[in-house]
This record gives sequence, structure tokens and C-alpha cells, in this order.
Amino acid sequence: MNKILKAACIFTLITITGAGCKDDKEVLTETDPGIFADKPFDINKLTDTYGGISSLSFSWKWGPYNLHDPSIIKEGEWFYCYSTDVGYGITPKVGIMVRKSKDLVDWKYIGWALNGLPEIGAKYITDNGHTPVQGLWAPFIMKVGSEFRLYYSLAPTSGRTSCIGLLTSGSPEGPWVEKGIAVTSVDTGPGTNAIDPSVVVTPSGQHWMVYGSSWDGLYELQLNPQTGLALNPGDKGTRIVRRGRTNGIVNGNLEGPEIIFNPQTNMYYLFVAYDWLSTKYNVRVFRSANPNGPFLDWNGANVDDLADNDPMILAPYQFLDQSGWAGVSHCAVFQDNGQYFMAHQGRPGIDRAFMVMHVRKIFWTPEGWPIVSPERYANVPDNTVTAGEIAGEYEQIVLGYVTVPGFEAEQTDPQYNISFSTVLGTDGKINNNPNNSWAFNAPWLELRWEGGLFVDKLHVSRERDWEQKKESTIVMTGLNGSGLAIWLKKVEKKVE
Repeated sequence: MNKILKAACIFTLITITGAGCKDDKEVLTETDPGIFADKPFDINKLTDTYGGISSLSFSWKWGPYNLHDPSIIKEGEWFYCYSTDVGYGITPKVGIMVRKSKDLVDWKYIGWALNGLPEIGAKYITDNGHTPVQGLWAPFIMKVGSEFRLYYSLAPTSGRTSCIGLLTSGSPEGPWVEKGIAVTSVDTGPGTNAIDPSVVVTPSGQHWMVYGSSWDGLYELQLNPQTGLALNPGDKGTRIVRRGRTNGIVNGNLEGPEIIFNPQTNMYYLFVAYDWLSTKYNVRVFRSANPNGPFLDWNGANVDDLADNDPMILAPYQFLDQSGWAGVSHCAVFQDNGQYFMAHQGRPGIDRAFMVMHVRKIFWTPEGWPIVSPERYANVPDNTVTAGEIAGEYEQIVLGYVTVPGFEAEQTDPQYNISFSTVLGTDGKINNNPNNSWAFNAPWLELRWEGGLFVDKLHVSRERDWEQKKESTIVMTGLNGSGLAIWLKKVEKKVE
């Protein structure tokens, strides 16, 4: 989120007075007294842009719009999403945006968690000679016992004298009470920017927070499970992730960590954001047997090195008949009854200042790596795909780009990964080439290239075709032998 200050075209943040999440009727009913009545939801009416309803007067219509840096939790029948104070072409209200949904598709905007900046966080910044930004960034939500804990990020207008504070409540809709500050940062000396928190709870009950943006990588510290604050007051933690560029210089285009524990693999996974939020923003993932690392990449390298690490499982992309999606990172990872999901922003190529929520299914490779669906989640019936349905023409995307040395200079172009045609023939050939073949053993498909010299392993499922507004199609996602992400989406064309 620190990159927001460097990208002035993205959004502006100032204080606006108003009520809290439950009482925000002044804004939410300003233009339509009947907005709280149930209305039929039509997925086909969701669009890539939303200029006509981006203002505060239409906040009740925002749903998945004006969304950045989500954090999601399920309570009862509702999923709750908390996110950064942002808005397309407007000055947003301050206080952490709150949405809820029963199906991860039809989102209802219900207001703000707070009415302005938290006093304790703002006081830390002013006491240290800085002016706080009038906006709260990158919240993180979790539940401990019967208490909901909502961490927020508050930064200064310049520098990195920032803090991650804690709010608590007995309800996901508030009211929220300030409990203190978990970790802070200052402008000078080693360390990172104290924003972008994520917390994982180990099977034994330990709480670990990963945080950071720009400067010297990402840090991790242990929390007190009873208070939600640092186990050792004043602890900044230990660095666990860095990036590098030419001549051994730290690359600051690294932020937005999300850490989870998957009991199915007994591993900890750390999802991180590379590059700038309106262009090449992409998701990398690393893993460890321990909550505090070391975290390793696809090749087994420690990611606390001066290098770019893989796998990259989500990056700017473009299917046919759509302008492309840039900025697809700073993700939330959560699960419901064992099914994992990833939520993140998406910025349409037609105007990359718009911010739309994307939710995707996560699948796990036999080797224990997460992969994400090529298409956004739409609650499509999960009917098993049969071998007889596989043959046909697909749009294929290979997720990758060439890293250009430098910091700001490399961030002007999203470098969309653009789809191209791939035909899986009824005779088992790929693109009618006898040296390339495919084989299906549900739910996994293998693409065998050059007589099997190279093999892509893809998970096959069904999902909505958002570009064609088709209710369901076959999609595939996976990694090749080098950890490169491969996507396929079936299109309606006959194969001879």
C-alpha cells in the first residue's frame, strides 16, 4: 500500500465525517430510501467499470467496486470483507470499508468500521513529528474465541513512521474499540514499513504476524494470543522475505503478505505482492514447515535473498473480448469447509483507476502448491468434468513476464499475459502435432510437449466465462516443471 503515495493517479485520501458501519444511513440512504430491501441480483449486470456509481452517494451500490486490499472472514452464513479506504475519482470516507456476502458473488456494501482515524494510531504518528494519511489501509480480520480482531494500517503522508493498530469487537459489524498498537516503524535505520498485516495461528495456538511494504523486505513477529499485540513490546520482528535487483540492491517492490496454515499439507504458505498496484502487481507464493520460516520458493531457495522468487500464480492477464486485468495482487486467502479461495483487486485495462473485487478458487497440486482458477468465482455447479468433454479449442495463458532492472522505470506497463489458441484434439494431440499430446485423469490433465520432454499438470474444473457472459465453461490451471503457471479456458468452437 505504500506505493499508493507514489502513484498519484490511483486515489486520494481525506477525512470525511459520518457514522459507523451499522449507522451509516446518512450516506447509504441519501438517494434511495428503499435500498435496504432485497433486490434480485443479476450477475450479468456486473461490469468492469462503474463510473456512474463511484461516488459516496451511491455507496450502497458499490458491492464489489472500489475495492483494494481485501481481508475476508466467514461468520455464520455471511462472508465479511474489510478493505482499504479507496474510491474511483472521489475522496473516500475514512474508516475501513465493510462488505458482506452469502455466496462470494453478490456483495452488499454495509458501510465503514470506524468514523475517521483511530485515535491511538494517529497519535503515534503525530507524536513522532508526522502527519497521518487520512485513510486506513490494508486491514486484516480474524476471530479469536468470541472476539473479532481487526488490524489496520496507518501511514504518514511521507516516510515510513507508520503503525499497525488493533480494533476489537464482539460482532463482525462492530462497534469497534481500539486496543493498542501491534508494531511500529520509523523513517531511519533498518526495517520495513509497518503496514499490510497478516496473522496466522499455529495448531499449538501461537500467533505470528507478517507485515511490510517497500524498503527492506517483509518482517514477522510473534504476538500475544491473549492481547493480539506484540508478545515482546516494541518487537519489530525478523526479516523473512526480500527481493533483489541488479548489483545486489534491494528491490522495494514487495508488500502485501498473506500467511496461512494448510492442515492438509501441514505447511505454512506466504503469499506476497510484487511490483506496482496499478500495473504489474502479481502474486508469488512460498512455503515453510515452520510459521516463522525459513520460507522457500519453487526451487527450494530461501526467499530472504536478493532475488525474484517463484512460483508466480497470478499476474496481469487478458482473455479475448476484454481489456485485460492489471494490478491483480495483495490477496486475501481464506477457506470455507476446506475449499480455499483468493480475493484481490483487479484493474481493467480500459481504465486502470477502477478497482473491482475478484474472488477465485484455489486448488492444490499433488506436490502441495496452491494454484488459482483462471476465471473469477461465480458459484458454478461443481459437476465433474468427463474425459469426453475435454477435446476442443481453448484460450491459453502462460503467466510470466521479463523483469526489467530498476524500480519506477519498470512499472509503466502491466505487460498483460495475453491468451492464444490451443486445440486439444479428439485424437489426443495438441494443435494437431504428433509430438504434443494430452491425457486426462480427473481432475488432472497433462499436456505433454516434445514427446513428453516437458509436462504441464493442470487441474480441471468448471467456472463462469466472464468475458463471454457464459454461465459455465471448462477451465484449467496448473504449473509446469519450472513452476510457471498455465491457464486454459474452453471456447465454443467445433474441432474437426
